[in-house]
Amino acid sequence: MGYAWPGGARLALSVVVNVEEGAELGIQDGDAGPEPVDELGIAPRKPVRNFGNESNYAYGINEGAPRVLGLLARHEAPATFTAAAVALERAPQVAAGIVAGGHEVCAHGWRWVQQMGMSEDDERAFIRKAVSSITASTGTRPVGWLSRYLHTPETRRLLVEEGFEYHMDDYSRDEPFIDRSSARPIVVLPYALDSNDMKMWNAPALTPRDWLAYACDTFDWLLAESASRPRLMSLGVHLRIIGRPGRIGAFEKFLQHARKAEGVWWARRRDIAAHYAGVASAG
Repeated sequence: MGYAWPGGARLALSVVVNVEEGAELGIQDGDAGPEPVDELGIAPRKPVRNFGNESNYAYGINEGAPRVLGLLARHEAPATFTAAAVALERAPQVAAGIVAGGHEVCAHGWRWVQQMGMSEDDERAFIRKAVSSITASTGTRPVGWLSRYLHTPETRRLLVEEGFEYHMDDYSRDEPFIDRSSARPIVVLPYALDSNDMKMWNAPALTPRDWLAYACDTFDWLLAESASRPRLMSLGVHLRIIGRPGRIGAFEKFLQHARKAEGVWWARRRDIAAHYAGVASAG
């Protein structure tokens, strides 16, 4: 299918900010154990509260969010905030900042937990709770969905039935596509794990300079490819990771690098999905 991005742009750049802090696993919320995703890789073997890791997540709300929101504002960079609904419930100041900045909130679950193993009824309820909560927190219904990686075979069908316009749980290509396997077509906007700042947690040897070089190399390659076909680049970051003083500068340098290029459409994912759905239906 031949298509183009708005304004003659060749590359759509999607900045994705994950908001999970406050919605992660914890026995204080009735979970079987504490959140295992920890920058130090320390996971208690007993079901006890990991107060250290809880405060590490809280850093994303207290310090990371103002830094990230301020940086996006200074560079006039629209972003999609993939938010676990409970995270915004517990940090209304972050929800207000996202709305004030003109950004989009995409549903990242009701809580930041995996959907794998949920029954169809439980998963549908999980999706509906996320929609209701995010709508209450932001005043706008989310139209996109990103799971905590592991989801069920029914997830996309349920999203279609619940009125979602796009789904992010895909890593198969560098452009959108349409999934017509359900009662209604839905746009799939592939995400990217290789350029995600989570690598700086999972691979401690990876420095912010390494991450920046990889992100810029990704951008440059896709921009060059876009001379012959439209391309999509996703760059995923987290408040508690990129929002650190030693990392936030790398994020700014990427934004500065991308701003120098011509033919780039900086866009929220809901806008990318809406545009692509329009050209797909016309084609």
